[in-house]
Amino acid sequence: MTTISAILIYLLQTLTTLFLLFVILRFMLQIARADFYNPFSQAVVKVTNPLLIPMRRIIPGIFGIDIASIILALVIQVLFGTLYYFITQNGIMNPGILLIWGIIATLNYTRLICIVCLFIVVISSFVAPFSHHPILTLVRQLMQPLIQPFQRIIPPMGGLDFSVLFVFIALGVVQIILVSLAQTTGLDTKAVVGFF
Repeated sequence: MTTISAILIYLLQTLTTLFLLFVILRFMLQIARADFYNPFSQAVVKVTNPLLIPMRRIIPGIFGIDIASIILALVIQVLFGTLYYFITQNGIMNPGILLIWGIIATLNYTRLICIVCLFIVVISSFVAPFSHHPILTLVRQLMQPLIQPFQRIIPPMGGLDFSVLFVFIALGVVQIILVSLAQTTGLDTKAVVGFF
């Protein structure tokens, strides 16, 4: 790979990783029914609206699920993979394979985002349990759909909430499944975003 190609890949990967982060967060905001008036929610909306609004005219949501965000995330993955192989190998990869890899990588990226958010929830519960900072409020809202099912099974005991621990365990199981799928499909980690 030439120096120019390496620079192009670096820039492409960085920008794609950042934009895909916003797209996944937009999907999570809707699933969690988070506060869209939160300033950080507004930032996510402003970044993703230029592409999502036109797509939603063609692709409606189903049962409250933002299908347009999912499709946009996968389109981004396929486009990134296509450009990666074009720049590095001057060739085109099978888009069907790129789509499968994109699904796996997007799920893994979502898992990583959830892990970071959960760490923030845990740390803030000790450091600033009563904080209403916009970021902390939003992160708690985003993680509530993951934590709540476990809280129903394992209610807080003595002021300690062990449900987050079981969410971490569940995400670990998801990681094992995704790694297995990646190996089975021959996933090229350099050709996708979110499989670090």
